[in-house]
Amino acid sequence: MDNTTRSERSRNAVLQAALAIIARDGPGRLTLDAIARESGISKGGLMHQFHTKEAVLKALLERQTEDFEVFSRGYMAEFSATRSQPHLAAQIATMREATATPRSVVFAVLGAAAQEPGLLVSTREDNARKLDTIKAEATDPELATLRWAAAWGLLLTTLLGFSPMSPEERERLFDRLLDEAQWPAPAKPAKQRSTRASRTREDANG
Repeated sequence: MDNTTRSERSRNAVLQAALAIIARDGPGRLTLDAIARESGISKGGLMHQFHTKEAVLKALLERQTEDFEVFSRGYMAEFSATRSQPHLAAQIATMREATATPRSVVFAVLGAAAQEPGLLVSTREDNARKLDTIKAEATDPELATLRWAAAWGLLLTTLLGFSPMSPEERERLFDRLLDEAQWPAPAKPAKQRSTRASRTREDANG
């Protein structure tokens, strides 16, 4: 086994051990010593991969983010031509996919937020960029934002374990959020219509 393969296997073992500890004992029990014991890797070998616990949490966040990005790009490639708001649809579909993510990943995120809030800055900035793109492609940016926020709500309540809905109910709601026929473009504001009508009358009288 070459050094690159050995290093990647060790890295994967460390991240799996960290998830196991967080899921079983909570993020507060995550330490480098605990990870070394759980993974069977020496403390020195562990620190060769990750110098701090925060580095482990950052790697967990980056790996999960990349997994979802791959799914989102695949969705866009397959369905963007049939959607009027493809970026919104991709984000809703990605959050639907994320409801199947092990809850241990959520605890990793919470652990990162609780112990090193700065780790979530890039995630927040990335979400802001995505939301800007969603608004830009929408006829009604506020409605698009509401659909995006509703999908986030379904995801977070499911993964945090306090959703009152059955999986079947949740799937129906995701179906509805994705169904563009359920969210028609809004009519033009009444003020604009009345202004146009007034101009038409003035032209006729003039």
